[in-house]
Amino acid sequence: MGIETGHLREPGRPGHVVLAQADSAPYGSLRSRPLPRTERYALGEGLRQEVPRSTLADWHPADGRRSVVEQVQEAHQGRLSRLVPVRVGRMVASPYGFLRGTAGLMAEDLATLPATGVTPVICGDSHIGNVGLYGSPSRDLVLDLNDFDEAHPGPWEWDLRRLVASTWVAGRQAGLSEHSCETAVRAAVKAYREHLHELAEQPLLERSWTSFGVDRLAEATKDAKLRHEVDRAAKRARHRTSDRALPRFTEVVAEPARGGCGGDGPSFTRRIVVEPPLITRPEDDDADLLAEALDAYLGTLAPHWARVLGGYTLVDIAHKVVGVGSVGLRAYVALLEGSSADDVVFLQLKQARRSVVAPFVHGDNAWHAHQGQRVVEYQQALQTTSDPLLGWTTVGERQYYVRQFRNMKGSVVLDGIGARALRDYAGVCAQLLAKGHARTSGASMIAGYLGSSDKADEALAAFARRYADQTEADHADLVTAVNHGRLPVERGV
Repeated sequence: MGIETGHLREPGRPGHVVLAQADSAPYGSLRSRPLPRTERYALGEGLRQEVPRSTLADWHPADGRRSVVEQVQEAHQGRLSRLVPVRVGRMVASPYGFLRGTAGLMAEDLATLPATGVTPVICGDSHIGNVGLYGSPSRDLVLDLNDFDEAHPGPWEWDLRRLVASTWVAGRQAGLSEHSCETAVRAAVKAYREHLHELAEQPLLERSWTSFGVDRLAEATKDAKLRHEVDRAAKRARHRTSDRALPRFTEVVAEPARGGCGGDGPSFTRRIVVEPPLITRPEDDDADLLAEALDAYLGTLAPHWARVLGGYTLVDIAHKVVGVGSVGLRAYVALLEGSSADDVVFLQLKQARRSVVAPFVHGDNAWHAHQGQRVVEYQQALQTTSDPLLGWTTVGERQYYVRQFRNMKGSVVLDGIGARALRDYAGVCAQLLAKGHARTSGASMIAGYLGSSDKADEALAAFARRYADQTEADHADLVTAVNHGRLPVERGV
């Protein structure tokens, strides 16, 4: 499986994807010369005739749009039934929580809207909270997109639409005025447009090295409260390492003595602390299968990192609930111990299913034999630097990707964010999105389409407000369904 580059869909219409040359040479060949950048930019400008930038403002529910309850219930298929009430509880908590949990619903909505047909690798779930801090292989603290469960080649507009809609919803949740929400959205689109233009002028290899340190976020705002929050998040992230997680997530327990009265005394081992329903112990058979799967996962790593991790021993594994959209899917935390008790690594195995983008890009035809591998490869495509322990494995019929669980990860808290802070933060998120898109394909065409005016900014601000209204209406429908007993719920978990 490779990363597909340069897909074009028929402009303005959802439907079949056809292959075409876009921003880079066809994958797998160094003998084909791409179109000159000026020609690709002109192609992007030409797309305005087929899909005017004013259509970026479009939003109205399609005729026959499925009910919220139906779509949520469909998303619950294949999940652990005992965790479905937890997922519903997190979604009914707020419109923003609902938006986070309904990437599939939004993908189905966006598939009805006009699109240029330029399809780089997209995040597929690019809400404003899907940006975070993490440690690079050199242990620098970097900022980038941080959730790739839905990553897939797809319309670039979908990522940008989801970002601006979530910005407006988050702004309303923080009590900001409609003017402040619009200002933040327009700033985000402008930041995306300008950074994409900048990157499109760079050589492909040069733009692949563009990275954002944590200082970039602090420098992007003059808002004192946001600067303080960035400093706080960075300080916490630097302490979120495997060794520092031991007191919080584990305990030392005695195992029974072996050999009866004359045998050895009890041995002591470290175990992950169980906290139902969020942290639970897997069945013995499942634990054995997961252990075998972790051995197989080593074969998906670069040889050096496979050798390094091979120096550790698996000592415990537990199921741990994460996120909103992922609640109910299988997600495990594995504790590995090195040559001493404080030399530890936490790994996370997370179930990977088909991207919500995929059905609207290539229908029922499978492009990816292994969904965990898809997540890993597209994460590496979108991020400038990725976790060196990213890999994939299979347990029975389920596919997983594997990554470090404690890797200096952190995030900026958006609760109570101010108007200026939201504007600045949304702008940084948009630049990261532009960077990710430019690393794969289509940057010159997207830049040509957007141009240098504020027409796209204005149009996407109108869309964001309309879709924020839709999100609030959908959230209200979900709350009503829960209150009438149509969906199970467990709140505050």
